[in-house]
Amino acid sequence: MIYQRSSALFAEAKKYIPGGVNSPVRAFKAVGGDPIFVKEAKGAYLYDEDGNRLIDYIASWGPMILGHAHEPVVQAVIEKTKKGTSFGMPTEIETELAQLAVSMVPNIDKIRFVNSGTEACMSAVRLARGYTGKDKIIKFAGCYHGHSDSFLIQAGSGAVTFGSPNSPGVTQGTARDTLLADYNNLESVRTLVEANRGAIAAVIIEPVAGNMGCIPPTDKFIQGLRTLCTAENILLIFDEVMTGFRLARGGAQEVLGIDADIVTFGKVIGGGLPVGAFAANAEIMAHLAPEGPVYQAGTLSGNPLAMGAGLAMLTELNERPEIFESLEEKTIHLHEGFDNALKKKGLPYQINRFGSMLSVHFTDTPVVDFATSAKGNNATFKRYFHGMLEQGVYLPPSAFESYFLNDALSYSDLDETIAALDRLDLRVV
Repeated sequence: MIYQRSSALFAEAKKYIPGGVNSPVRAFKAVGGDPIFVKEAKGAYLYDEDGNRLIDYIASWGPMILGHAHEPVVQAVIEKTKKGTSFGMPTEIETELAQLAVSMVPNIDKIRFVNSGTEACMSAVRLARGYTGKDKIIKFAGCYHGHSDSFLIQAGSGAVTFGSPNSPGVTQGTARDTLLADYNNLESVRTLVEANRGAIAAVIIEPVAGNMGCIPPTDKFIQGLRTLCTAENILLIFDEVMTGFRLARGGAQEVLGIDADIVTFGKVIGGGLPVGAFAANAEIMAHLAPEGPVYQAGTLSGNPLAMGAGLAMLTELNERPEIFESLEEKTIHLHEGFDNALKKKGLPYQINRFGSMLSVHFTDTPVVDFATSAKGNNATFKRYFHGMLEQGVYLPPSAFESYFLNDALSYSDLDETIAALDRLDLRVV
């Protein structure tokens, strides 16, 4: 494929934007080469500035669950735009979306809208600290909860890709209040709790990890985490920015059968527009301003464009729950096809899958946490990524990212993707 215009646009962007991108993983540092500049997208396909059509497996990192430019979402945004893009005042549609979200998700009474997943997770931790009167939090190596200071301690995906899991600019005091545990390792959490008894406000976790590849939790781990948090009066925060309204109507809480104390959302809840949210029961949410003393605000929070897109998206998911079954069946089909193709190549590999999330790791070690995810052969991954790209398949440009399938993908698209992998020579010479 030809990427002359993308390369020229990247060179121009680097003159005015740090690294030429507005989110680091887009820069292709992990795989080499210049990033692809998108011109437009429709359904399951991206169309780049050089005229290439690419089958999309990132879905804007999750929110395009029904495909790009989904007509009901587009129309909702157009209609809201005609009436004004932002007011900084309450609107009826905020309540409509809040009511729908609360009805779909188990174990929440109230929800507060913000503008990103980072804001949602940052606010959830502040609320947990304000509610409990405690300072420390536990997070898990490889889990990414946005770029707020508290979370850039062994963060996943982009931070790992760039070799700086502890970002400069994060103070030692902030770092001391963030305790680091190992995903799928309940004993590592117990050790931290015992050493900091009475000081831990919350445990925050991606209930199904998506920032060190797709890594599901074991039943023993996630059930044990809930039991431990309850026993120690620690709030359990589920970061469902990726999994919320993607794995099921009620997200990971529904699928795993675990009730979190606070849940954060993003991606799907805004239909692809910038939005996030955090939610909990009425007692916890009553500590949030203006009812309570924990402050959080945002001029564009609940803006009508994001609310319109989110309402259109969630309405369709609520009324057509078969979408989740369809997505999972398509993901299983891709998983099985990839497995058959990779078996022929004589290379070690692992495929992880949960719902409509999937990842491929070139290692002979099962990938269950950050340490095992990091064992993947990056040279093989680079060859894999670029080999698929040359055949019109766009995968996440980092081995630490999950794939997100969208329901606009046809079985013909999936078979074309599997055939592309089957043709690929992954030997590194």
